[in-house]
Amino acid sequence: MEYKINEHTNKLVGMLIKESKKLNLSITNGPMGCRIIDAGIKVDGSIEAGIKISEICLGGLGSVSLVPDQKINITSYGISVFSSRPVLACLGSQYAGWSLSTDDFFSLGSGPVRSIAQKEKIFKVLNYEDNSSSTCVVLEVDKFPPKEIVEKISNDTKVKPKNLTFILTPTTSISGNIQVVARVLEVAIHKVHELKFPLDRITHGHGYAPLPPISKNFVMGMGRTNDAIIYGGIVQLTMKGPDKDLKNLSKNLPSNNSKDYGRPFKEVFESYGGDFYKIDGSLFSPALVIINSQESGKSFLSGKVNEKLIKTSFT
Repeated sequence: MEYKINEHTNKLVGMLIKESKKLNLSITNGPMGCRIIDAGIKVDGSIEAGIKISEICLGGLGSVSLVPDQKINITSYGISVFSSRPVLACLGSQYAGWSLSTDDFFSLGSGPVRSIAQKEKIFKVLNYEDNSSSTCVVLEVDKFPPKEIVEKISNDTKVKPKNLTFILTPTTSISGNIQVVARVLEVAIHKVHELKFPLDRITHGHGYAPLPPISKNFVMGMGRTNDAIIYGGIVQLTMKGPDKDLKNLSKNLPSNNSKDYGRPFKEVFESYGGDFYKIDGSLFSPALVIINSQESGKSFLSGKVNEKLIKTSFT
């Protein structure tokens, strides 16, 4: 029987709601009767909520945890993520690939809703489609979605507004910090796809990135969470295929291949006038990548952790 993302994540969302008081979350009704889970706008959210939301983003197919970091001069903890169905977890659910905007609202939708909406070409590659009468979308925003966004998602998924749950995680919150950094594995797998390497060769994946301190505003928060991955992220993929192919892939995956590498992300973002889409796409990669061949047993390592830039960004 095929795994159904929403069947499993709806249960996780139910648990999030049930434990909302413990997790410092606010549950309210939004436009058209949708449900809003505020994880950091009007409430503080929590570390545990950030972890649980990250696992919802992964479609219930991955585990996320907080782990000690030995390099305490940079940060004392990091985020660890792993999945044994990493392609579906990361690209079929977690990837923020659905553009949702109005005149005064913009966000990239991620989470289980994407597998129902089927608005992105990646689902043809994955050959995966889900259907459910209820679903959730995770938004990295600092304000509540307007009626137009609720209506759009409802129309595109055929899910009634009352069965839509919006999980809001601003980058100025601990929940938002965690759920963005937990994308370290996803950015590596997305880069594999961008390099036109067959995704079906990936069998297992796990990643790590340092957890940045809370930021005072959205741009600083976006900068630090991206820096955590770009300059501090480490990903290991178990893959099939000829060693020569895997070795070449390992060389092309890390972020230091980008022409925009070498400055804090906030500086890069501002240098392009705040236009996210002008940034070289190859920058969105982990700092260091290890590819382990499932067939030969060999491992290929490329890239490096840039402690100096992480420290600059985090302090």
